[in-house]
Amino acid sequence: MSARRPSVRPRGAGPIGPAPLFAALGDETRLRLVARLCADGPLSIVRLTAGSGVTRQAIAKHLRVLAHAGVVRGIRHGRESVWELELRQVAEARRCLERISSQWDEVLGRLKTSVER
Repeated sequence: MSARRPSVRPRGAGPIGPAPLFAALGDETRLRLVARLCADGPLSIVRLTAGSGVTRQAIAKHLRVLAHAGVVRGIRHGRESVWELELRQVAEARRCLERISSQWDEVLGRLKTSVER
């Protein structure tokens, strides 16, 4: 049995700031990969490539970008890597979006009050 070891980003590595995170998520293919991992759980590159219309090499490149941003990590299982979400980083993205949403709600509320005067 082979040892499990990270292929790109170590488990428990500290969170990355929001800019690289959102830059990584700004690509449609990477966003689809994250959505697929959210829905299906950890998957190999072969399974992530199936039905995507994107080459395995392109998927691997997108996964490396996501890993660098801390969104996913690859775990080697023999000759294959299985990719999974880094839940801490996904939670950080959610917190960031909630802060932005709250700020917009506040600004729109002030605008509404100003217009209604």
